[in-house]
Amino acid sequence: MEFSGGKRKKLRLAGDPRNACYPHSLQFYLQPPTENISLMEFENLAIDRVKLLKTVENLGVSYVKGTEQYQSKLEAEVRKVKFSFRESLEDEYEPRRRDHISHFILRLAYCQSEDLRRWFIQQEMDLLRFRFSILPKDRIQDFLKDSHLQFEAVSVEDKSLRDKIIASSPGLNESVELESVYKVPFADALDLFRVRKVYLEDGFAYVPLKDIVAIILNEFRTKLSKALALTARSLPAVQSDERLQPLLTRLSHSYTGQDYSTLGNVGKISLDQIDSLSIKSFPPCMRQLHKVLRENHHLRHGGRMQYGLFLKGIGLTLEQALQFWKQEFIKGKMDPDKFDKGYSYNIRHSFGKEGKRTDYTPFSCLKIILNNPPGQGDYHGCPFRHSDPELLKQKLQSYKIAPGGISQILDLVKGSHYQVACQKYFEMTHNVDDCGFSLNHPNQFFVESQRILTGGKDIKKELIQPETPQPKPSVQKTKDAPSALASLSASVEVDMEGLEDYFSE
Repeated sequence: MEFSGGKRKKLRLAGDPRNACYPHSLQFYLQPPTENISLMEFENLAIDRVKLLKTVENLGVSYVKGTEQYQSKLEAEVRKVKFSFRESLEDEYEPRRRDHISHFILRLAYCQSEDLRRWFIQQEMDLLRFRFSILPKDRIQDFLKDSHLQFEAVSVEDKSLRDKIIASSPGLNESVELESVYKVPFADALDLFRVRKVYLEDGFAYVPLKDIVAIILNEFRTKLSKALALTARSLPAVQSDERLQPLLTRLSHSYTGQDYSTLGNVGKISLDQIDSLSIKSFPPCMRQLHKVLRENHHLRHGGRMQYGLFLKGIGLTLEQALQFWKQEFIKGKMDPDKFDKGYSYNIRHSFGKEGKRTDYTPFSCLKIILNNPPGQGDYHGCPFRHSDPELLKQKLQSYKIAPGGISQILDLVKGSHYQVACQKYFEMTHNVDDCGFSLNHPNQFFVESQRILTGGKDIKKELIQPETPQPKPSVQKTKDAPSALASLSASVEVDMEGLEDYFSE
């Protein structure tokens, strides 16, 4: 991809031949774009895609994925940013082109760290799932072929095979059409095989259409993960271009909004408040960790990291944190000298006072759900993701959740909608019908809880930046860049300011 300071050079291809470049409304992004685009278009496309992916994340938390409400709202957002989504629409070249180029632009911004890659991959997977769900059945085989997936639609009417597939695939019935079953290499369907959802024969799995999307998403995740790793290797050459580096930096710091590293009321939360706050305003993951710490006077490393950074985010100072953990561990018969020599270093390290001086931020819901699952003797993780359903039910009962509410939460957990389940827990414990936000961070849970319990005072406005904030390019820096970058119009600068507002809502 090359960039110029002037207007984008229009492709002069006639009608149908252009559409051959992008035969489908969805793709695996196997080939990077090769055309010239202006810096203005580069920036506009990047902004639009970040907004779309942020919306994908918010909708995935607020609604059950795949429901009619989720689908309709996401379709409206895709229309708004003028990206492709439906196969049947005419004149789809420009939306598909915008979608293709913007994806590769964000690869440059989101390959820079594990957290950025994880977030980017998850949102791109959800977007692909949505697009595949509305792909016409007669175009699926073409899409699989163009994506280099060796999945063959079974077309032979064999009653014996049909009966075996139906018997081995929960949810299918005798009216199923054999054309909606795909013959997939066994190695590509291991996840479905583990839960006994497919029929196996001669090294192939026969996968119904409703389950093929799981395999497609796994393939997409693998390919995109490798592509981001390769992009990261070549990133220094891209970052040396001072026209692009400020934009990529800003984009990479926009995906989650606030990182909840420090609140404006630092030091104003006393240690004797934590017990009551844990009941009123802690999400279940942190409430569980606090309870275990008070009972056992110890947490293993995963629990200390998850809970310690959360406490840091709600306002505990380094001195308070050292006092809190030392008092608790001494109650567990730990020698004070042992704590000072071993555990206090880790606490100071998390505050950026030791080692590489990295000021660590609290874990997001996505990181807690996907990373470092708890083992025996561990209590970190997400209770909705990592707890046995019966134990989760008992825990919710102890939290005084009504039986009807517990059933709703357990149904969401059964469908793997863990953040939606936590959001439902928030609504029930705070007696609100709609919390009015998309929950994606434990510290966000705390902030929103306190806002409700303190009569509407918006604690989010008291958030301050870390002591050493990441540099953010300003309009003035844009003006000081080379002449090509200076040619960007004021309207684009306003869009970037609007993007910051968008993520701070």
